Amino acid sequence: MSWNILIVDDSMVVRAVVHKALKLADIPIGELHQAGDGQEALAILENNRVDLIFSDLMMPVMDGEEFLNVLHDKGLIDEIPVVVISSAVGTERMIRLQRLGAKGFIHKPFTPEQIGEVVNKVMGVNAS
Repeated sequence: MSWNILIVDDSMVVRAVVHKALKLADIPIGELHQAGDGQEALAILENNRVDLIFSDLMMPVMDGEEFLNVLHDKGLIDEIPVVVISSAVGTERMIRLQRLGAKGFIHKPFTPEQIGEVVNKVMGVNAS
């Protein structure tokens, strides 16, 4: 089984690094979608099936927390797991994001192993 993944980050370089880390972690990718902010991500979600979202927090137009708020309000957060990838996640913010429905957190910089562990946990895969 492969997963359709959406990477939301205003940096094309970070999106490429996340994609490469997913491949190095042997995560089965079906379609890969990319967005530069939450607003672009919402447009992608309207027309595509997505199984997993990686989202940065610090972005222009619609930041990651606003994006999670919209997903929460639309009920999508229960259908699509969101993993926050950021260097700007303090304890209070992490609790707030968990309440909005974030299923995992990865701090920048990260390794492919960290990506793999979080994906397996969030997607309910037993790593053997």
